[in-house]
Amino acid sequence: MTEAPPPDAGRIVFLATSPRVALGLLSWPAWETLRAADVVFAADAEHPHIPYVEQATGAVVALPDHSPAMAAERLLEAATPSRTVVWLAEDEEFDEELAVALGNRLVNLASAALPELEVLPGSYDLPGAHLLDLVDVMNRLRSPGGCPWDAEQTHASLVKYLLEEAYEAVETIEDGDPLTPGPGRDALREELGDVLLQVMFHSRIAEEHESDPFSVDDVADGIVAKLIRRHPHVFGDVDAPTAEHVAANWEQIKAEEKQRASVTEGVPMTQPALALAAKLASRVRKAGLAVPAGPAPDLPETADELGEQLLATAVAAAAAGWDPEEALRTAARRYRDRVITAEVEVARG
Repeated sequence: MTEAPPPDAGRIVFLATSPRVALGLLSWPAWETLRAADVVFAADAEHPHIPYVEQATGAVVALPDHSPAMAAERLLEAATPSRTVVWLAEDEEFDEELAVALGNRLVNLASAALPELEVLPGSYDLPGAHLLDLVDVMNRLRSPGGCPWDAEQTHASLVKYLLEEAYEAVETIEDGDPLTPGPGRDALREELGDVLLQVMFHSRIAEEHESDPFSVDDVADGIVAKLIRRHPHVFGDVDAPTAEHVAANWEQIKAEEKQRASVTEGVPMTQPALALAAKLASRVRKAGLAVPAGPAPDLPETADELGEQLLATAVAAAAAGWDPEEALRTAARRYRDRVITAEVEVARG
């Protein structure tokens, strides 16, 4: 069992803070320790917390030219019995070497009143705080002196990467066993990071617009407001006991927000043709419209058989020199036009 230090032993406190928390926002124990400290040290006079600490407690002693070993000697000299010394941690590598140097010197000291070493968290990362690191990196890449390739990109030039990263994330989910710890789950984490990068990249480009800039904060504000509006059963007093109720409420709220003249509005016509056809059919079905999509086919009995039938059709079309993707997209566009016509007829009565 480790013996407790004598009551009059000195203290050396490493005060650790998060760079993702606003400067000057420290925990109450941190401020209590700083106010009671006999001396506060920092490795650099430019430590971001120094102005706030000096306002509350007095001067901070900076040791800009000290090695970790030299800094350890200064701390031990100051941490005489009954005195508290605080070290404002910042540089992880330097602080680790300083801690090792302190430990080595304490082992070799024969004094009965060795100073107590303590690590005190002064601030903590909130969930999502590491997104601020991504903001900083993206700003560095797009700013003068950053990356020439990143600086040249536009919303249009990044479209292909946005699609590729989304498809790669989907493939990882479908083929990579994302629920089991291991390579599949690791791959999903990486792919989601790539998707997040695209959002951050587009937001950073948008921030540079001369007349109508918006930032990633504006993007986040928009989706937060939308989620709250469309979840009145969570943030309001609407009753939605099942997922079906939630979906119905979502569609109703969305329709009221968008005030669209047609159920086909908001359907991306550039998405893969099969997904496009299915989306249009879903919108038409939910709207209760009767719009034929061509001759009724003879469907097979299982989804696997349907997949084989679609595959065989695509292979046969390609062998005949046709582009099945383009053929289906063209048919889907004609179907969209028929839906709009049907809506106009219904509106006329």
